[in-house]
Amino acid sequence: MPAPLMTIATGTDVPARADAVVIGGGIVGTSAAYYLARSGLNVVLLEKGRIGAEQSSRNWGWCRQQNRDARELPMATKSLELWDRLAAEIGEDAGFRRCGLTYLSDSGSEIEGWAKWRDFAITQGVRTFMLSPQEAAERGRATGKAWKGGVFSQDDGIADPARAAPVLALGVMKYGGVVLQECAVRGVELSAGRVSGVVTEKGMIATSQVVVAGGAWASSFCHQLGIGMPQASTRSTILSIGPGAAGDIPPALHTKDVSVTARGDGGWTLAVSGRAQLDPTPQNIRYAKAFLPMFARRWGNLSVGSLQGWGWGHESRRIWKLDRPTPMERARILDPRPNRAVAEDTLARARKLLPGLSANPMQATWAGYIDSTPDGVPVIGTVDHIPGFMIAAGFSGHGFGIGPGAGLLVAQMLTGQATFVDPAHYKLERFSKMSWGKVSEF
Repeated sequence: MPAPLMTIATGTDVPARADAVVIGGGIVGTSAAYYLARSGLNVVLLEKGRIGAEQSSRNWGWCRQQNRDARELPMATKSLELWDRLAAEIGEDAGFRRCGLTYLSDSGSEIEGWAKWRDFAITQGVRTFMLSPQEAAERGRATGKAWKGGVFSQDDGIADPARAAPVLALGVMKYGGVVLQECAVRGVELSAGRVSGVVTEKGMIATSQVVVAGGAWASSFCHQLGIGMPQASTRSTILSIGPGAAGDIPPALHTKDVSVTARGDGGWTLAVSGRAQLDPTPQNIRYAKAFLPMFARRWGNLSVGSLQGWGWGHESRRIWKLDRPTPMERARILDPRPNRAVAEDTLARARKLLPGLSANPMQATWAGYIDSTPDGVPVIGTVDHIPGFMIAAGFSGHGFGIGPGAGLLVAQMLTGQATFVDPAHYKLERFSKMSWGKVSEF
């Protein structure tokens, strides 16, 4: 079943022209459109289905700096500042709060890795605190067990995946932008090699600037213009259980066995970090060599999935005709079947780790496709040979927390403002130069 999602009313009429068009109504697309609208641009945000209905509403809701890749950390820090302001700016609450994130472990190597990251974080002005066994046991007292150690990142927090992207879309409209749902973009028009418009299922919009923030669909969309973007999606299953808990459970808790997050309705989201299925698709077969090092590192939690990924069409290698329905119109919302065995095992792990959740009934299970790049860092930037075309995708499971910062960066780049971080870190061209064994710069 789909994850819970706030419903919003948006426009229906396709405007004739816009200063910029953002394709994709997830957290990154809505953030980009929001900051473009706040910059004074006439922006149109187009979503083929419902705002936030794919991975943006199917994640844990964590907004963290902790354990970020060095290239992503500035965007994570900026995003926390932006999350703090959204409710006041828009007049709607996205459920963000800086509750801190708690990590507990019995693995000496894992704790050593966290300590190494802490030492790096200090140089970046980021606060994170190593926990002694006694401190870990106190913070994890709901588990009723001893721990070798842990980390507490007090400035990090969580937001509500059911509300965040819809609230940002409301912000787009508040600041003068246009938001359209149920309006798929079939392709991009070029004039003399430059972007001149987008072709939607409901008509043409003249524009000189396009931002593709299509999540799991981004690479196949770029393929239509001959742009090679290495991207592969994994299918992740998570679930929610009902409100209430006995014991003092941290609102955001990670262990190797299970991670637990408080929900806005008083319930809990449960997941196993990194656990996912890789559904064979034409696209991930095409880019298999590029992803082998990353998947090899994850193989303990990654398994071969089913052919449902092939059937959804989001990783097709076909070229679409602009005067006919595309795969995006046949699959308005990617809603893959969750893995029932994974959901039941996750629930059992949570109840074993946290006895106070034993009586909480399962509310729902769902799955989502997480779009990844070979180095786990997103692509944010222009494409040199197509002026006016920008990509913001491949967030590798990190997009929800850093979405506001990514959107602001897109807006700054597109409007020619000084950027808060060097965008060279996120250029698509890096994949033509990188060593495929290198996943993180930290």
